[in-house]
Amino acid sequence: MRFSTVVSAALLGLVYASPLGVNSVDKRAATFTNPILWEDYPDLEVIRVGDVFYYTSSTFAFSPGAPILKSYDLVNWTPVTHSVPTLNFGSEYSLTNSTNRAYVKGIWASSLRYRESTDTFYWLGCIASSKSYLWTASNTGAKSNNGEVTNWNWKAAATIDKCYYDNGLLIDDDDTIYVAYGSTNIMVAQLNKDGTAEVKSQTVYQGSTYIEGSRMYKINGYYYIFVTKPAIDEWVLKSKSPWGPYEMKVLVENIKGPLDNAGAAHQGGIVSTKDGNWYYIAFLDSFPGGRIPVAAPITWSSDGWPLLVKDSTGAWGKTYPFPVNTTKTVPPPTGVDTFKSTSLSHEWEWNHNPDTSAYKLFGGASGGMQLSTATVTNDLYSARNTLTHRIIGPKSSGTFHLDITSLTDGDRAGAALFRDHSAYIGIHRENTTNRLVYVNNLSIDVVNGWKTNAIGTVAASLTLPSSTKQVWLRVKADITPAFNTATQRTTTFWYSLDGKTWTQLGGAFAMTNDWQFFTGFRYAVFNFATKALGGKVVMKSFEMEKWE
Repeated sequence: MRFSTVVSAALLGLVYASPLGVNSVDKRAATFTNPILWEDYPDLEVIRVGDVFYYTSSTFAFSPGAPILKSYDLVNWTPVTHSVPTLNFGSEYSLTNSTNRAYVKGIWASSLRYRESTDTFYWLGCIASSKSYLWTASNTGAKSNNGEVTNWNWKAAATIDKCYYDNGLLIDDDDTIYVAYGSTNIMVAQLNKDGTAEVKSQTVYQGSTYIEGSRMYKINGYYYIFVTKPAIDEWVLKSKSPWGPYEMKVLVENIKGPLDNAGAAHQGGIVSTKDGNWYYIAFLDSFPGGRIPVAAPITWSSDGWPLLVKDSTGAWGKTYPFPVNTTKTVPPPTGVDTFKSTSLSHEWEWNHNPDTSAYKLFGGASGGMQLSTATVTNDLYSARNTLTHRIIGPKSSGTFHLDITSLTDGDRAGAALFRDHSAYIGIHRENTTNRLVYVNNLSIDVVNGWKTNAIGTVAASLTLPSSTKQVWLRVKADITPAFNTATQRTTTFWYSLDGKTWTQLGGAFAMTNDWQFFTGFRYAVFNFATKALGGKVVMKSFEMEKWE
């Protein structure tokens, strides 16, 4: 790290030719444009191993949990693994019945760190304010391959009978493992050599203002704990010892973000490039799309305090100099998935743990994924094996190509806009007839423990020709931020019988901008039974693309 009282002209020069769009891989441009990834990846932590940056995020009851994305430049990101392959937190995370569900529980702000001495990644998270779970991936190859992982092999390493709330791990220079955690009062614990049990813990900061979201670092002999005052500020605690005493300064205070109708940039953490430049990666409350990441450079005062580089108006910059000049790239978030692998790509997450016997990827040249009915219910929120995909903003569509020939009487299959308020376009199989329906106003209740309020209303329908074997279903969403406004962004639902000619079914569905469900709206594909198990649908492809 390079302490300096003067921000370089390069960092303050925020106007460049050819600014990058979100997730462009054109390294010839001089700047990037915020947000760095217009998808719902909140409560983030970013680390660097060699030449590779890794990013972890909250997933609540979605499974697998705690995705890890990688990047070579801090701007272009792709998901590569999940730290928690199965939510091993209790029966409610498997959605086996309608009264035992885990909505808005599960993985909140958690922490990811790499231990070079053992070539091991550590993930630690507190679940349901009760116990903390440790998952590790060892012998990954990152140590000998400049940060590139050749073998993600996540294992459940320990359950600690204590909640390290909103924790931030630190592996010190001598390999000691610390974890900062808590709210209002911030604590630090020392863990044993494997991170599987606590050695000691003490309060290091006593406050009167609610703060959370700890991230812990050691830089140039100082220990830092970054915390957020939700949902607008970021504070920094600094000490010469992990046990304090800590001084406190404000890094950002209700700073205007780079997007209109979105919240202030806050939470997240800091990371350095290989050449010693530092960046703060935070997120914006950007509902209805969720919470999305933004990046900005930081410099350092002569006495070791971080300083955010702002634009000329004192706001978080819309553009900044590109962090890393490299020819290495990652795949973009848009494109087509034809399911030619025997395992799902890490863009996908199930609503709760899936029934693994009720789905199958065919792999090979033909590709495709078969979803068998796994639940008899009339409630989408209680149906197992609903498969979800984040929506890229500000406007995009998710198109599902489905083979419906193996549906049986009473089956419900289709493509949804999924959140606590949902809608879908799909097939209701009635005897031997396939009825194409648009169903809206499905909801679960924030006040009543996320129980189902409404199973939805058929707002439009038509009968498909008896010869119909395949349908293409499209969910077209506008998640342009409308947080803290009365504006309701809308989603429309479309179908095609040939993949070329498209017709809208029903009217536009108005999305909510509230935050209590925490995650943003997602695309989803589902197949559940209302009468008896046995029906199947094959998803031949999924395509996500932007539109204006």
